[in-house]
Amino acid sequence: MKLLLVGNPNAGKSTLFNRLTRGHAKVGNWHGVTVGVLQKEAKIGENRYRVCDLPGIYSLDALSMEEKVSRDYIAAEKDATVLFVAECAGLERALPLFFDVARGRRAAVILTKRKQFLRGGGAIDREGFSRMLGVPVLFAEERHFKEKLSNILQKMPISASGKGNIPCLPPDLYRPPKEELSKADRFFLNGLFCVPLFVGLMLLVFFLTFAPGLVGDTLKGAVEDFFSEFLGSYAAKIPSPVVRSLVKDGFLAGLGSVLCFLPQIAMLFLFLIAFEESGLMSRLAYLTDGLFSKVGLNGRAVFSLLMGFGCTAAAVLTTRGLDDKKMQRRAILCLPYIPCSAKLPVFLTLTSSFFEDPFPAVVVLYLIGIGLSLLAARLLRGKQPPFLMELAPLQIPDPVFVLKGLLFQIKQFIIKTATVILAFLLLSWALSSFDFSFRLVSAEESMLAHICGGLKWLFAPAGMGDWRIAYAALSGIIAKENVAGAITMFFGEFPYGFESAAAFAVFMLTCSPCVSAVAATARELGWKRALLYAAFQTASALLMSYLTYFLLRGGAVYALLFSAPIVAFLLVRDILENLHRIRRKHAQKVHR
Repeated sequence: MKLLLVGNPNAGKSTLFNRLTRGHAKVGNWHGVTVGVLQKEAKIGENRYRVCDLPGIYSLDALSMEEKVSRDYIAAEKDATVLFVAECAGLERALPLFFDVARGRRAAVILTKRKQFLRGGGAIDREGFSRMLGVPVLFAEERHFKEKLSNILQKMPISASGKGNIPCLPPDLYRPPKEELSKADRFFLNGLFCVPLFVGLMLLVFFLTFAPGLVGDTLKGAVEDFFSEFLGSYAAKIPSPVVRSLVKDGFLAGLGSVLCFLPQIAMLFLFLIAFEESGLMSRLAYLTDGLFSKVGLNGRAVFSLLMGFGCTAAAVLTTRGLDDKKMQRRAILCLPYIPCSAKLPVFLTLTSSFFEDPFPAVVVLYLIGIGLSLLAARLLRGKQPPFLMELAPLQIPDPVFVLKGLLFQIKQFIIKTATVILAFLLLSWALSSFDFSFRLVSAEESMLAHICGGLKWLFAPAGMGDWRIAYAALSGIIAKENVAGAITMFFGEFPYGFESAAAFAVFMLTCSPCVSAVAATARELGWKRALLYAAFQTASALLMSYLTYFLLRGGAVYALLFSAPIVAFLLVRDILENLHRIRRKHAQKVHR
């Protein structure tokens, strides 16, 4: 039997899904966490069920793309049982949807967030509410929930359709909590307070993560010492030169160069998870809607852009929560310019080669990426659909939930590093250490040098006519962490000057995302459009890297001399064209 988890956004469906299936679906205290149908088998009592977690929906007259996914799935699964999930405080608002969905089906209601509801002064008579609806009602937080749900599912009638669309609940059955804005809500819905607070928190997190001698840098150094000093001392004692090179240059150098950034990546994820869970993300979306509307997006794009700091592929999937396909395309085109966590090792590898304190340089790269993403949206802006979003409740993040989310992200990074990235680095070591006769040779005489020799022209205009640099850059197509590992394996640290490093950083900032993100884009927009976007972003990234190198090598002066007359001409033309528009009150009629 299929169980459909249906309800409004942020009602607790994904949390219930994880509880029933022991799954790891992403949950969060914000609108639009689930953007597709998640399915997994679960044993409830003595029976097995297929539990389906659907995106949040307000009505069957769907507006956003995620709501259309739920509407179509509900219509297609006519024989499935509906577990309607509703938070206690939003029960009256959710009832119309319940009657539309449950009519003619087996159905039950699962009420969530009961403790918060009771603290706000709310009250509900569950037994009376169940009799009124004509379906079983359970609290998700009560003891032995799965056993009670099992009994309900076994005894559930063939058709539980409810008793009509009741406009409001009787006072003897339901008393809603007080709906007054708290002092905290007033503060966090004030743009002069919330937006500077968010920017300040981001800068503080970056400072603690990247500044020399602080938490992130200290932990990074400890991991580096573990691989290079502790494990490296044992590797140096291996008698066989081939095995010693494999372990020291291939395994330890490559893997250590990526894993050493794990503490800093973990700190960024810790901030993002806590920020999501606190309810501040939805308030930031509300407050920045005006800004995003000027670049062709709306406040809901904040969710996708902030997710982009973690993983571009995951952020692409969240764009399904936007209002229409055109806005989704604009958001997806913006996301590659948001520096994901996988680009962080590359930026730190480059900046650490030239700065004792990489913090300012990394912040500048992140700001450039954000600016480019907004510029891309501005160039592609179109018609604005109406903005609809639900504010999640403010709350202190649950430490256990935050820790679980952080450990899951750390686990995913380690698995990725120990599989895809390690396999790539070992293959790169083998190809760069042996010739076609399988003799141990230098990198310039290796198989990889002969295979990739023609790539050296790729970054030659940026002062890097080296096939190893091109190979490292293109390895980011598989996973961006490969780039840092390849540079460390080939060179130890970046071998060219600051201008070339800046050009390479700009390329990494603006090039196509990894293959996982391209696949996610194809899932949303089709392979043709996904590959076209990737090709355009990579080609434009090369041109931008050449331009960066040119400007830093003295071309900025020539660019300024060339552009100054053009800017002056456009400014004067704009002034002359708008002189006749300066009118006083009622001057419009006189002008006509």
